[in-house]
Amino acid sequence: MTRTLLALAFTCLLVACGKDVASQGDGKGDRPVTVTTQVVRPQSWSDSVQALGTVHARESVTVTAKVSETVQQVHFQSGDIVAKGAPLVTLSGQAQQAALVEAKAEAEEADRLYRRQNELAAQQLIARSALDTQRAARDTANARVAQIRAQLGDRVIRAPFAGVLGIRRVSPGSLVTPGTAIATLDDTARVYVDFPVPETMLAQLAPGLRVSGHSEAYPDRRFDGVVSTIDARIDEATRSVTVRADFPNPDRALRPGMLLEIALQRPERQALLVPEIAIVQVGTDSFVYRVTSEGTAERADVDVGARRDGLAEITRGVKAGERIVVDGTVKLRPGSKVVDSGAKGAAAK
Repeated sequence: MTRTLLALAFTCLLVACGKDVASQGDGKGDRPVTVTTQVVRPQSWSDSVQALGTVHARESVTVTAKVSETVQQVHFQSGDIVAKGAPLVTLSGQAQQAALVEAKAEAEEADRLYRRQNELAAQQLIARSALDTQRAARDTANARVAQIRAQLGDRVIRAPFAGVLGIRRVSPGSLVTPGTAIATLDDTARVYVDFPVPETMLAQLAPGLRVSGHSEAYPDRRFDGVVSTIDARIDEATRSVTVRADFPNPDRALRPGMLLEIALQRPERQALLVPEIAIVQVGTDSFVYRVTSEGTAERADVDVGARRDGLAEITRGVKAGERIVVDGTVKLRPGSKVVDSGAKGAAAK
């Protein structure tokens, strides 16, 4: 009899334990998780696009000679800043000078003969055709003078625009030929910076957008410019478009070929912003915990746009007015009951 009572008591104990385990196993027995939440609302948002750009001079040329001749005089030093039209190099032109004297003498004689024959033609003492022949001879002689003067002009090499000269590469007595580099000339009072932007942002690009640049050569300085041109073509290999920004450069600190870290300021727009800590990243998936009307947490997969100052832009996955969990996501699972420790009614600023 005693053994029967003990067996019955043991059976009741097992049944009671089983109910307790079952009660702990279902979701109804879970205690609410204390979290911090906030309501997602649109806010004004202006972010930047980062890129690497290369500095180009506004105008750039390698100064060369047009003719084969010996350098007679050099009028500049390396690094000089010159005005437009300033003489840089004078080439020897003795043969042309002598030819000019001869051509001028022939032109004067042809003009004198023309004036004499014009007087005779007025008195009908010579045929009109003879006057026409002499007029042609006079014009030919004058053209010859102009041709030689142009040849002499080619022997004075001038700056085609104002700018700064590079390293001098010729000396007096050097023989130069067409294409021989004399020096580089760059107009760097203003410079261009070309940088790539993904084609997905093409609709947001426009002339006049502000950009800033940073160079490792000047770690404590920021250069400000504006977008001047957007290329008409998309690069098929990189799927990016080249953007050109215009930078004032009064002290000529920026030099052609320099690398700049560019930050392109995008136009201000309305965006759904959440604190970055609210976003859970698992592999390539991003999601937030959305609070349902029943007070439980559900997973909402999201697409994340730009990030800045601890905030992240949500481009898909949640809507304005929905409440999400900001702090306490580590303790949550889909379906968990949540209790807000202090709801924030507005998105973080």
